[in-house]
Amino acid sequence: MTKRISKYQRFKMMNPIIQFFKFLYLSLKIMVIVAGGHGGTRRVN
Repeated sequence: MTKRISKYQRFKMMNPIIQFFKFLYLSLKIMVIVAGGHGGTRRVN
């Protein structure tokens, strides 16, 4: 089951620098949400 993906898409997927920035951006978003008190200050058990 090999999908046809363009060279650019494969390059984007395989590029560790882009992956790192994507990860950084996601963790930053999560940090903002948690630090913003969006369920971060309230502890639900």
